[in-house]
Amino acid sequence: MAPTTPFTAFRIENDAAGYRSGLAQLDLDDLNPGQVLIRAQWSSVNYKDALAGTGKGRILRRFPLVGGIDVAGTVVASTDPAWREGDAVLATGCGLSETRDGGYSQYVRLESSAVIAQPAGLSPREAMVLGTAGFTAALALLRLQDNRQTPELGPLAVTGASGGVGALALSIFSRAGYTVHAVSGKPEQADFLRGIGASEVLPREALADTGPLQSARFGGGLDNAGGDMLASLLAQTVPYGSVVSAGLAASPKLDMTVMPFILRGVSLLGVSSASAPRGLREEVWSRLGNEWKPQHLERICTAEVGLDGLQAVFERMLGGGSLGRTVVRID
Repeated sequence: MAPTTPFTAFRIENDAAGYRSGLAQLDLDDLNPGQVLIRAQWSSVNYKDALAGTGKGRILRRFPLVGGIDVAGTVVASTDPAWREGDAVLATGCGLSETRDGGYSQYVRLESSAVIAQPAGLSPREAMVLGTAGFTAALALLRLQDNRQTPELGPLAVTGASGGVGALALSIFSRAGYTVHAVSGKPEQADFLRGIGASEVLPREALADTGPLQSARFGGGLDNAGGDMLASLLAQTVPYGSVVSAGLAASPKLDMTVMPFILRGVSLLGVSSASAPRGLREEVWSRLGNEWKPQHLERICTAEVGLDGLQAVFERMLGGGSLGRTVVRID
């Protein structure tokens, strides 16, 4: 049932008073238009959310907006017959907390094209432990498999392995039958990484060599760092292996030669979780609710907060202190 009284949201503003974010009381008329009104239950914290919530990254394209690029909840009203009251749904990306109000709100109104049915194999909370991070990791695996990546090619390296995308990739890739090597600058988290799917934990120095072509040791991988680490991973990939680029935590630049591509047939693949077409999103979420559902979701979910705890999580994440995933309870 649609609310008749104000509700709580985490709103981001940028005006003459400066850039700021925090809890606000909103009415439905304050939200962007859309066909589907959702009573939110859970959301999550992604690096992009931390940048948007603190103003340390240029994420929002208009102000004010409710933050949160992910949401899971229940439909309370819809003008699109495809969605009915009581349907369990989720949304990730699709302009949330960028061009339209996002998921850090008790009520979220979306265009029907952004709404995905919650897979039967996932609870709303599990869906948000996955969120954009899990969707990105699974989308990377789909891209790898579409490019004929098989376990027989060798281990998949995952950089930034202790972060949300990296941690979920370890679990999803291993669930799909691949041997996975975690590459991390946090040696104190080695036991955690092995516990969620890594067969080996390697230091960042494993990808420090910037030579144009190195001894092939990886079947391919998922890179969340960019820069020299991505270049080194490509140079250490076996013939006809593939590497997916999903982040730029270290650098947006890529300085390398074409030698891995023309001498070994290595492929560099990209993923864009925010703009993935609907059919692709449905396929990935279907798999996440079934054969790719991580076995270690509760271990990967290292924190749970309410809307009032977001600021502290943002600062910790941007300071390099995050581990695994943080879910947001929408009270």
